[in-house]
Amino acid sequence: MASSKARWLALAAMAFCTLAVGLDGTVLSVALPTLARDLGASTGDLQWFTTSYLLVLAAALLPAGMLGDRFGRKRFLLGALVLFGAASAWCAWATGAGQLIAARAVLGLASAVIMPLIGAVLTVVFDDASRPRALSVWVSANALGIPLGPLLGGWLLDHFWWGSVFLINLPIVGFGLLAVSAWVPESYGDRQRRLDLPGVLLSATGLVAMTYGIIEAGERGPDEARSLLALGVGAAALIALAIWQRRASAPLIDLDLFRSRGFTGGSILATIANFAFFGLLFALPQLFQAVGAQDALGTGVRLLPVIGGLMVGARLADALVARAGTRVVVAVGLTMMAVALLAGARTGVDTGYGYVAAWITVAGVGLGFTMPPAMSAALAALTPHRSGVGNGLIQAMRQVGSAVGVAVLGTVLNAGYRDRVDAAGLPAAARDSAASGVAVAQQAGDPGMLDTVRHAFTDGMAAALITSGVVAAVGVLLALILPRRGPRPATGAEPGVLAESGA
Repeated sequence: MASSKARWLALAAMAFCTLAVGLDGTVLSVALPTLARDLGASTGDLQWFTTSYLLVLAAALLPAGMLGDRFGRKRFLLGALVLFGAASAWCAWATGAGQLIAARAVLGLASAVIMPLIGAVLTVVFDDASRPRALSVWVSANALGIPLGPLLGGWLLDHFWWGSVFLINLPIVGFGLLAVSAWVPESYGDRQRRLDLPGVLLSATGLVAMTYGIIEAGERGPDEARSLLALGVGAAALIALAIWQRRASAPLIDLDLFRSRGFTGGSILATIANFAFFGLLFALPQLFQAVGAQDALGTGVRLLPVIGGLMVGARLADALVARAGTRVVVAVGLTMMAVALLAGARTGVDTGYGYVAAWITVAGVGLGFTMPPAMSAALAALTPHRSGVGNGLIQAMRQVGSAVGVAVLGTVLNAGYRDRVDAAGLPAAARDSAASGVAVAQQAGDPGMLDTVRHAFTDGMAAALITSGVVAAVGVLLALILPRRGPRPATGAEPGVLAESGA
């Protein structure tokens, strides 16, 4: 165990690393309309800028944590930070949509190593008494990236070129490398556990193929051969993964975890919340810029109510869970999200920002009521022996929810937008995205075309928000899976964990 001063310095180092990942997860949201214009990106490309990152992150979380346990967490963390910095620079100087998608995928791989290994290091560096405070600091650093991303990204986009939103990672990564080297001790987990290579390949194949199929269905139609083939391959791979996990001697996924109602319910509900939240972040910047004619900084400011609501909801949820229980608080949170999203579907071209701010605030509070208690219910069901692989599985499911949320809701939005544009007989160049439609209308100097494009976008967004609201409403029923009050988490170090004090 490291000295008291050294372990808090180590926490500061890991908080900065977490902040870099948190910023990268949200800073892109305000840049989407700019990327659509400057890179000529279609709606499908915009989806893949986000989805490629989230998908690789989800697919690599479990094997990354396992490799860090076996070969050294500090070593892997340093390597991941170097990769994160290099991928950020690649994103900044990408010359086309394909390059940016590839660079974002590499960023996802680096993040997949950083996040679970930081959590694992914290369990080694901090004892049972100090660990809750350390986890609170770590979670706060992660949450801080949510409001800072849109604000900082918006300011940079208004003053510099779009690549600057990725370059802000470099100084943070540089400090993180120095701090982790100096203050974070090396540690190991189960060094005998073998990598389930078939499980890794099947999970990655299934997730990538399914998401590709969903996006292609939105781009080319649900009956297009390519999308149907991808969906079929993805489904087959995921079925094969489930069968293999029951036979493997060292499976990638511990299926016995799902025997717990708390773990199963908490994980599923956290995934549903992520589905709705990232779908919302995909649509709102385009609403503010394409329909509201806001600049990037104005877009970031207008996203603050959902972030503020999230933080208020999370603080209130702690006190309410002690009184009413996890099941009630999560159900109330999902109900608030469903009501807010369905109310948001009434947003039109002429709707004032006050109405939008109201419903996105309620959605944020609902997310705050849902996410922390659902995560706590899942984590409380884990024994110390399973805490590492269980936490990795929860994070993977949440990221899958994010990726599928962007893919499905983006596809629904895209279909609604294109139906209206096609019906109005607008030029083909206006079909790719709302940003491209606005650009075409402004170049033509045609107010009628501009009005049609904006109405087409709000029609598509309404369909996406209704879909998201229905998913949240289904989550209310699934909240009954949760135990009323989750069990107290067991304490103690994971067996087989070795730490070498390096601070």
